[in-house]
Amino acid sequence: MTATPDLRTTQLASPDLLRSVFRRHAAGVAVITAPGESGPVGFTATSLTSVSAEPPMLSFGVGTGASSWPAISEARHVGVHILGEHQRELAATFARSGADRFGAPTSWCEGPEGVPVLDGVLAWLVCRVVARVPAGDHRIVLAEVVLGDPAGTGRPLLYHQGRFTALRN
Repeated sequence: MTATPDLRTTQLASPDLLRSVFRRHAAGVAVITAPGESGPVGFTATSLTSVSAEPPMLSFGVGTGASSWPAISEARHVGVHILGEHQRELAATFARSGADRFGAPTSWCEGPEGVPVLDGVLAWLVCRVVARVPAGDHRIVLAEVVLGDPAGTGRPLLYHQGRFTALRN
């Protein structure tokens, strides 16, 4: 059952309003990786979306102020990794500014097209970047799936109310 909205408590559009609303939206957690001039880059994303089945395409958002943006802005290919509930610390590492994201204990290898591929994830894809669309202080990256592996085991990691969490039974 849902409650009738109280229209007297509405707020004008603001970054805080958007953040508050999306804290209530549970989202899957992914890590996006790319090769960079000074080594691999990556970040935690909750904006991953399937866009098209024919051809297989997806999108994700990345802030233009993010440390990984310069490499993502030039990358021809990216890695997309779906994290499992056992990977909360990995998600936090890739979300933390200034963290050594590819140092121990992160386990990864160089994959096709030079894309860093993380070990132990539920699924991963290598995608060819086809567009970077301006969207405020972010860019929406559209990417076509080249290859991947959906065979990881476990349950997905979620982001809700400002923290990493798992599905309940």
